[in-house]
Amino acid sequence: MGEDLAGAVASATALVAGHAAEWDRTGLLPLPLLRELGAQGRLCAEVPVEYGGWGLSSLTGGEYTAHIGSLCSSLRSVLTSQAMAAWTVQRLGTAQQRADCLSRLTGGGLAAVAFSEPQAGSDLSAMTTTIRHEGGSVVVDGRKAWVTAGHYADLIVVFGRFQDGAAAVLVPADAPGVRVRRIAEPLGCRAAGHAEVTLDSVRLPLDQVLGGHALPLSLLVTTALAQGRMSVAWGCVGILRACLAAATAHAADREQFGRPLAEHQLVARHLAELYAGEQIATRVCEHASRCWDSGSPEQVVATVLAKHVSATRAAQGAASAVQVLASAGATDGGLVARAYRDAKLMEIIEGSSELCQLMLAQHAVSRREPGAAAAVTP
Repeated sequence: MGEDLAGAVASATALVAGHAAEWDRTGLLPLPLLRELGAQGRLCAEVPVEYGGWGLSSLTGGEYTAHIGSLCSSLRSVLTSQAMAAWTVQRLGTAQQRADCLSRLTGGGLAAVAFSEPQAGSDLSAMTTTIRHEGGSVVVDGRKAWVTAGHYADLIVVFGRFQDGAAAVLVPADAPGVRVRRIAEPLGCRAAGHAEVTLDSVRLPLDQVLGGHALPLSLLVTTALAQGRMSVAWGCVGILRACLAAATAHAADREQFGRPLAEHQLVARHLAELYAGEQIATRVCEHASRCWDSGSPEQVVATVLAKHVSATRAAQGAASAVQVLASAGATDGGLVARAYRDAKLMEIIEGSSELCQLMLAQHAVSRREPGAAAAVTP
């Protein structure tokens, strides 16, 4: 890594601060900015140094992601998309695919990951996109929905059914048969380049299939979604930090009935809950990142927990911040107004809150001691 984390944070702040509201209103991030950040390795900072990345740990990379999230959730969403694509290639690609693709993603190329479909959101087993052999090529057919950063992407990592299992295939966005339609004015992360992607008989070389063979769908999904959930969780920590800073500053300076808002008990309760939410989200993310960095078997459930807790706390915290700022926080494009919309979207993407709850419940039940009887009070 060419600079320390503090320097990277300061540099990102200088590039982004003051622009996020405009980007939110226009629904677009400047493409030259994204390419500049990508070429500096800032969009996938955990990629190993040998491929042009910074080689950050999950914990350090998470703190960097949180800072980007505190500045602009749309930019953080593009970062998440890039990181997911890089992680998928890193985990599933051949040595040649890793060398070719990862260096491209740390050299200014932009990527998106296409999971969801119109009838297959959280239920990825309902996926209908197909990847089939035809001569010495593969042909991809399908339709993907809500592809984050799809509008900006040069390369789309498409997941689909392949042979007796599933596969991820690297699809150039300008390949014949690929159509990308930007989703205008989404609820949150309006400048993240959400798009629908249609793949109509897209013919590609066989070596564009990551790993070159079919894999279980569950393995593919777990591999890519885990990275995305971790990034979203840290991004939600950033949302909470931004909301806390805005709410406490306003409550300390704004006077009502002869004293600062912060001295009114019901307002103070909002501030206390915001602070508690930020601290709780930070701790669960730190725990999950340490599981990643140590290779702990708890990594999967810790990641789901971090995503669920951080997203729900961010949605609650953003609502509290809007309440504290009142009319001062109701301007479209303003920090807490953006956070209110962005955080709600975080409860849906990369596994909805309900799906996360089901997974956590299943984990809790699986930990029950075999044969242990529940205590029953007469």
